[in-house]
Amino acid sequence: MSVKKAILVIGAGDSTGGAIAKRFAKEGYIACVTRRTADKLVPLVEEIKAAGGQAYGFGSDARKEEDMVSLVEHIEKDIAPIEVAVFNIGANVRFGITETTARVYFKVWEMACFGGFLMGREVAKKMLPRERGTILFTGATASLRGREGFAAFAGAKHGLRALAQSMARELGPKGIHVAHPIVDGAIDTEFIRSNFPERYATRDQGGIVSPDSIAQIYWQLHQQPRDAWTHELDIRPWQENW
Repeated sequence: MSVKKAILVIGAGDSTGGAIAKRFAKEGYIACVTRRTADKLVPLVEEIKAAGGQAYGFGSDARKEEDMVSLVEHIEKDIAPIEVAVFNIGANVRFGITETTARVYFKVWEMACFGGFLMGREVAKKMLPRERGTILFTGATASLRGREGFAAFAGAKHGLRALAQSMARELGPKGIHVAHPIVDGAIDTEFIRSNFPERYATRDQGGIVSPDSIAQIYWQLHQQPRDAWTHELDIRPWQENW
């Protein structure tokens, strides 16, 4: 009899987050996916179920402590132990520094950094007694350098990277693998198709990142043996300048 195990994906959108959920569901994990609006998760949940997997969609706000606490408790109590947790909220906005309001800066930090802390803390509480688990924080180009116009986003992603490093050093010796994959490049999304048609035209030549390719790398990270864990790696298409 197989042991039930769940993957929690915070920020399960129509591209990367959804692809990660589908990849793990294919391996028998119960996909627990979240967005602020649960209705938007219906197609993803139905697709996973149609392929023979199990999935549950939840509407929750990753910035609210009470939402994260109750979500993790519900999954652990009523669905399955969380074996893998993925924080995949973007919050990429562009404003000149003098046009960046306090509200914008704080909101971006809440979404892209503070939410990661809440998820990481709550799932760590459940994983520590079991001495196993994987926690993955999706990084971006802004995790490593702050470009002009991206003060809010870069500040938040730098903070998330620091969180991931601190958690990895604390939790790794206790059996929990914490990793920070950095997606450095355009991802195959409707946004890229509509706003950057020249870049999107290189899709068939591997010029932009496929969400399925990202999902495969996340699966590989989770499968790594404990004597060869990766904390940080970069993911970029061949044509990306870096």
